[in-house]
Amino acid sequence: MKEFIEMLKKIKPNVDFENEEALVDDGILESLDIISIISEIADKYGVVIPSDEIIPDNFKLLPSLTIKSCSVKVCT
Repeated sequence: MKEFIEMLKKIKPNVDFENEEALVDDGILESLDIISIISEIADKYGVVIPSDEIIPDNFKLLPSLTIKSCSVKVCT
């Protein structure tokens, strides 16, 4: 989890990912940020996230990010 948060902080360094409750709804993560996250996951872990999983609901909160990441074998 710590490694995953560090990856997110590289993309958005001023965000408190552990405590923020509305990453997409509050405009903290925008479409280019989500693309960056997906790209980082692919580069770092060799995982391709299916396009049907790339929806705003999966990027709203840190738990949904990590749950989705773990479901595609990213979380360790």
